[in-house]
Amino acid sequence: MAKTQEIRGSKKQRVIGTLVGWLIRVMGWTLRYKFSGLEQMRVKYVGRPVIFALWHNRIFAMPYTKPVLSNDREVCVLTSASKDGAILEAAVRSFGLTAVRGSSSRRGAAALVALRRKLSAGASVTITPDGPKGPCYGVQPGVVKLAQSTGVPIVVVSVNFSRCWRVNSWDRFCVPKPFSKVEVRLEDGVEISEELSNDEFESERLKLERLMNESVKHEND
Repeated sequence: MAKTQEIRGSKKQRVIGTLVGWLIRVMGWTLRYKFSGLEQMRVKYVGRPVIFALWHNRIFAMPYTKPVLSNDREVCVLTSASKDGAILEAAVRSFGLTAVRGSSSRRGAAALVALRRKLSAGASVTITPDGPKGPCYGVQPGVVKLAQSTGVPIVVVSVNFSRCWRVNSWDRFCVPKPFSKVEVRLEDGVEISEELSNDEFESERLKLERLMNESVKHEND
């Protein structure tokens, strides 16, 4: 039997992550969500998994939207292979999501294989294309490669907060203030052709980046 390629966080990281998950849940109960584009996505991709793509600094609100976006379908989140990634993995698991650990700088190839398997099994996947270290609002090629190799569409998820705090981090991470409004918009899916030249691949990456930036308000970033 082949050795597993998964990595696990420490007990301390799992405890911290679970506490963070419950903090997100409690704060989420106070938020007022407004969804748009949801029914169109459900009709267009009925019975199909999708790759949800959103910016790293908007992920605080995402776990709470899982029952709305995917119903009973498994949703797998890509988290980094760092200690922070272990905490995030535990946090999202408290919402019933699964996780794959890896990033462009560490375990990237193994994470890509694991995500392909999840998609093949019918699960949807959530990726922050500018994580885990940026540059902020820049799409790294991994999400395009995943869509290209699996034929699964990328659905851009824009998340905008009416009021939020900003963390002093590389992406100025957004933490919505209690009782604020959260607008979640699902854009039309982006289909990536299997056969692309290097220039065509870069064109698709830039197109996705433009679409993601057009749909998010970051005038104060």
